[in-house]
Order: sequence, then structure tokens, then C-alpha cells
Amino acid sequence: MRKIKKGDDVIIITGKDKGKRGTVLRMVSTDLVLIEGANKVKKHQRPNPNKGAPGGIVEMENPIQVSNVAIYNPITQKADRIGFKTLEGKGKVRYFKSSGELLDA
Repeated sequence: MRKIKKGDDVIIITGKDKGKRGTVLRMVSTDLVLIEGANKVKKHQRPNPNKGAPGGIVEMENPIQVSNVAIYNPITQKADRIGFKTLEGKGKVRYFKSSGELLDA
């Protein structure tokens, strides 16, 4: 089980987008994550008539290292760390280390 999953609300803790919040769109690999509205780059794209894609400069999101993001705790409104608990009936669940509140309720 991973500490950060698709759909989690995260905050960026280092880099050019430090302090930005966003939702995890997808896990690119075990250590890369794609966050909505963060780490935007401009890509020069060639037109592709087969796909109907126009050419030009396209703005897109690039993946960020998982170590550079932290889960956002809406109660404290800060970045937080994640721990794991084993509950009867639910199995392994994630919780916020600062408050003990369950994340996978």
C-alpha cells in the first residue's frame, strides 16, 4: 500500500511550485506522480493531421517526485505525514500522523 494514491489532495513542499495544492491525477511510476495544475511546462508540438492535433506551443503538466509532495490535511490545513493501521473488518488503512484521523474512512 502506498502513502500517496490517485485522487489524494497533496501539497508541493519543494521546487518551483512550492506551496501549491492539487489532486493526484495518476501515478506515473513508483516514484513519480502527476498533479493537477502543478509543474506546468511548455512543449513545442508538431501538427498531426492523422489525429487532428494542431501544432503550436502546448502547456502540459510534468510528473513530480513523490518525495517532493506531502498529503494535505484539511483539518490542520497543512502538509502531513501518513501512517498505517490495521483495523478489524477494514484491513490496512492510512491515517494522519498529527491528528490520528483516518484517511481511508
